Amino acid sequence: MSSTLILGIIAAYFCILILISFITSKKGESTDSFFLANRSSPWYVVAFGMIGTSLSGVTFISIPGMVEKAQFSYLQLILGNMLGYFVVAMVLMPLYYRLNLVSIYTYLEQRYGFWSYKTGAAFFLLSRTLGASLRMFLVAGVLQLAVFDELGVPFEVSVAITIALIWVYTFRGGMKTIIWTDTFQTLAMLICVGISISMISSELNLSFQGMVDTISESKYSQVFFWDVKDPRYFFKQFLSGAFISIVMVGLDQDMMQKNLSCKNLKEAQKNMFSFTVIVMIVNILFLSLGALLYLFAEAKGIGLPEKGDNVFPFLALNHFSSFAAIAFILGITAITYASADSALTALTTSFCVDFLDFKNRPETQRIRYKNWVHLGFSLLMGIVIIIFRIVNDESVVQAVFKVAGYTYGPLLGLYSFGVFSNRPVRDNLVPFICVLAPVLTYIISLNSVDWFWGYEFGFEVLILNGFLTFIGLYSISRKKTDLLDATTPA
Repeated sequence: MSSTLILGIIAAYFCILILISFITSKKGESTDSFFLANRSSPWYVVAFGMIGTSLSGVTFISIPGMVEKAQFSYLQLILGNMLGYFVVAMVLMPLYYRLNLVSIYTYLEQRYGFWSYKTGAAFFLLSRTLGASLRMFLVAGVLQLAVFDELGVPFEVSVAITIALIWVYTFRGGMKTIIWTDTFQTLAMLICVGISISMISSELNLSFQGMVDTISESKYSQVFFWDVKDPRYFFKQFLSGAFISIVMVGLDQDMMQKNLSCKNLKEAQKNMFSFTVIVMIVNILFLSLGALLYLFAEAKGIGLPEKGDNVFPFLALNHFSSFAAIAFILGITAITYASADSALTALTTSFCVDFLDFKNRPETQRIRYKNWVHLGFSLLMGIVIIIFRIVNDESVVQAVFKVAGYTYGPLLGLYSFGVFSNRPVRDNLVPFICVLAPVLTYIISLNSVDWFWGYEFGFEVLILNGFLTFIGLYSISRKKTDLLDATTPA
C-alpha cells in the first residue's frame, strides 16, 4: 500500500475534523465556550466521546500486544476501574458541581490554601503533558513507519505536522468542538477494531461463536491470577485499577472537563455510569483482538516482532488486506487524536484558570492569553515527544502508568485528605510533602524485592504514593479545635 494513498486518506480524515470544528464553533466565542462548552453538552455524546479520550493509542496498540505475556489479566485492572468510576460519580462529581468549578483544582485553594492549589495544578500539568506526549509518541512512530519514512520525512517534521493538525481544529472551539470530534473519532476507532476482528476471523474460517470458543480455549484467555508475587496478582491489579481511574478521571482536568460541560450533576452521572459499562466492553474487544492477532500469526507461520507494541502495526501493515491496513491507520489516528486534542484543551484551561487569574481579567485579554497558552502547550508536547523517542526503552503502556503513579499520587493524597478530613494544614509546607512522597515511593519501589520478601511493585505505586502524601499532610495538620485555641486571645 502506497504512502501517498495513506497520506491522502489521513488528510481527508483531518479535513472532516476541521469541518466539524467550523460547524460546532463560532468566531469570537467566549472563553467559557472554549473551556466548558457553555455547560450544554448532551450526556450521551460526552459518554461515547470519552471512550476515545480514555483509551488512546496506548490501548489500541499496547493492550493487544500485552496478551501474549499477560493474557487477559488486564481485565482485572478494568474491574478495578469500574469501582473507581463509581467513586468519581458519587463522591467527586457532586463536590465539583456544588462548587461550580471550571478547573477542578480550585477546590484545593478553598480546602487548603494558595500553595496547595498551585501544587495540585502543577502536578496535573506535568502529568497530562507527559501522558499525552507518550500517547502521541506511540502514534507518531507508527505513522513514521507507515508513511513518512518512505517519503523521506524526518521524525521531527512528522511530529510537528501531527501537533499542528491538532492545534488547527481545537483552536477555535475548544471543548465545544472536542465533544463532537471525539465522538466521531471514537466511532472511527471502533469500526477499525471491528474490521480487524472480522478480517482475522474470516482468514481463520471462524464464525462468531467459533471465534468466541477459540479465544476462550486458547492459552491467552486467562483472566484471574492469584499468586501474590505475580505482577498480574488479582488484588494488586484490582486495587491499582480503582485508584488509577479515580486519579486519571476524577482528579484529572482533562476527563472531568468533559463531565463538567454537561447541563447538571444528574446528567454528568448518567454519562459516567454509561461510560463505565462501555469501557469494559471495548477493552474486552481489544483483548480479544490481541488473542486473534497471535492466533492468526501462529496459523499463518508469521514471525512476530519481539516487542508487543509492534505486533498489531506489523501485522496490519504487512499481512492484512489493503482495506484493513487503511482501517488500522485511521483507527490509530482517530484514537490518539481523541486523547491528545482534549488533553491540549485541558492543559490550556488549567494553566489559564489556575495560573493566569482568568476570573479577574477582561474577556478580550482572556481570549488573547488563551490563544498563546494553547500554542505554547502545542509546542511543548512536540518537544516532549521527541525527547521521549530518544530515551524510551520499554512498553509504552507501562511507561504511561508508571508516570501516572508518580505524578498523580500527590493529587490522590491531597483530595483524599481534603474529602475525608477537615483538619487544616500548614499550606506553605504542602509543596514539600507532594515532592517528598514520590521520591520516597521510588526508593521503596526500587528496593521492594529485598525489603518485602520478594514483593515487586507495579501500578500500585500510585496507592503507595497517595498514602505517603496523606500521611505527610496529616503530619503538618492540626485539629480545628487546636487552631481555635491558638488564635483565641487569653
